[in-house]
Amino acid sequence: MAIVNNPFIVGGYLSPHYFCDREVETEQLIRNITNGRNVVIISVRRMGKTGLIRHCFYQDEIKEHYYTFFIDIYATASLREFVFALGKEIFEKLKPKGIKFIERFFSVISSLRAGFKLDSVTGEPTFDIGLGDIHTAETTLDEIFAYLEQADKPCIVAIDEFQQIGNYTEKNVEAILRTKVQHCQNARFIFAGSQKHIMMNMFNSPARPFYQSVNMMQLKSIPLTAYRAFVERLFLENKKRIEEELIDEVYNFFEGHTWYVQLMFNELYILTGKGEVCDRSLQSIALTNILQMQDFTYQEIFSRLPEKQKEVLIAIGKEQKATGVTSGKFIKKYKLSTPSSVQAALKGLLEKNLVSQEQNQYEIADKLLGVWLQKNY
Repeated sequence: MAIVNNPFIVGGYLSPHYFCDREVETEQLIRNITNGRNVVIISVRRMGKTGLIRHCFYQDEIKEHYYTFFIDIYATASLREFVFALGKEIFEKLKPKGIKFIERFFSVISSLRAGFKLDSVTGEPTFDIGLGDIHTAETTLDEIFAYLEQADKPCIVAIDEFQQIGNYTEKNVEAILRTKVQHCQNARFIFAGSQKHIMMNMFNSPARPFYQSVNMMQLKSIPLTAYRAFVERLFLENKKRIEEELIDEVYNFFEGHTWYVQLMFNELYILTGKGEVCDRSLQSIALTNILQMQDFTYQEIFSRLPEKQKEVLIAIGKEQKATGVTSGKFIKKYKLSTPSSVQAALKGLLEKNLVSQEQNQYEIADKLLGVWLQKNY
């Protein structure tokens, strides 16, 4: 077990001890998977989809009876990159099991066999494959699904940011994957995504390949009562205390958005010494420290935007939850140009995932970026 200097984990998953609540969602996800159902999980980014999936994989009823694989395809742009990510994940999970398992992997996935090598120093198997080595992505994908089908235990494959397949250079990936998933009886699939309207359309539209093929889950904020108890426990376990009012203020400031709340308590924990009480006077210090850490990144993002997009982004940041953004009132309030230019700027900001949309309401997708904009502009 890794040494834990700060119990408020902001990257990855460690163990149930450092994981807050999600009891209902965990039970629901496990029940679906163990009863043979594929699942879609939808939530905004950084609400805890990955953590929930990792938490489920950690449970005895899953880890003792299933092989589990997790890939994040946010940065992929083609079927070949998707196949590379999935093949590498399966290989890495098999590596600790020894050469016998790996030999079997490459006997089925023969198109990747050229990349199977043993490290000359350690003797450890290595996955020496580059994207250029995947010559026919669909053939390799067939082999990967054949391997999943032949595995000696059922498999669970979780694919995060699944909506990304809609941006691939190939336009038939959705149909290809639907066919593969449909015929793979030895694996269950979790499709997670952060762009709600795209994911809902993908799985709920009768014209789309994945229509009515999954159970839907929507991940919302962890309840304040559960998060309050979680924070108090982790402070007390480390001989520190925290004011209840501060927990509530941080939670409400970030509207219960898991990663931002967790990051704030990670910083507040650092600022509180053993035997001390973390009080509200530390809130602004913690937020300032976090914004300073993000400052270079946000400046870089902002500097690359066209002027019209900058103006609209600042306006939405100040409004926090903006409606009627092309109305005369909104345009006059923030000294914007014309409704058509605002609409064009919005389109660009949505494509860059800097702004999120819920019906006719817009807000900054990254809550810390929203705070940074308010403080700097």
